[in-house]
Amino acid sequence: MIINTNSGSASAARLLGNATDALQKSLQRLSSGKKNTLLSDDIAGVVVGDKFDAEIKRLSASSANVANLQSYTQTQSGYLDQISDALNRMSELAMLATDATKTTDDRQAYSDEFTSLRSFVIDVGNKQFNGISLFGAGSQAAYLGLNSSGAAVKWDSTAVVTTAINTGMSLAVDDGITSAAAAANALDDIQAAITALASTMSSVGSNLSRLEFERSALAVLKDNIGAARSRIVDVDVAEESANFAKQQILVQSGTAMLAQANILPQSALRLIS
Repeated sequence: MIINTNSGSASAARLLGNATDALQKSLQRLSSGKKNTLLSDDIAGVVVGDKFDAEIKRLSASSANVANLQSYTQTQSGYLDQISDALNRMSELAMLATDATKTTDDRQAYSDEFTSLRSFVIDVGNKQFNGISLFGAGSQAAYLGLNSSGAAVKWDSTAVVTTAINTGMSLAVDDGITSAAAAANALDDIQAAITALASTMSSVGSNLSRLEFERSALAVLKDNIGAARSRIVDVDVAEESANFAKQQILVQSGTAMLAQANILPQSALRLIS
């Protein structure tokens, strides 16, 4: 029996310290919700988790960009719908003006509305969305993230312009449809504009369809990367709770055993008492 060195107490103290450290780390994980509260816990996991964080933020930004481009394209579609209504009405007015039973005053009334609608159709080509031309800016690009080489992935929409439509409107006689002959000529020009409008609306529709698929794909990719990141950085509460309970028991038993180890040397005093 010895007094100066209490190996049992030293061992119990070391084990108690280890259990206490493990308990504190478990408590940090449960309170923060993170699996790795220190870089030293899992260096590779922290690094990969940070990369996933950056990717998720880029995908969120890309989704916002695609959504804005959808709004831009939907605005184009809305104006083209109005042009369609205007052209249909202009075609109707021109046809009415060809009626031989109409007087000059009757045709002038038709012509006033016809000329006003013609100006509307031409003016639509100058409309803007947040300062960007809706029909004169050519194609619009959507950046969809990075490829395996780290380069930006870009998709260019089909250009949507009203040049062909406006050309048809410009050919329409400047004096409107004040005569049966002018009305007949205007009908040909309007038909050409309607044909050009159909092609333009097809471009808008294809752009909208592509944007919807791209936005859905970005959402799926973001969800899956988020799930992968969660498996790396988020703590499993059920598992960690069990570990926390284990470490609590070890700390309590270690404290009790350390107390017992410190009592053992006192037995030596009985030999000399």
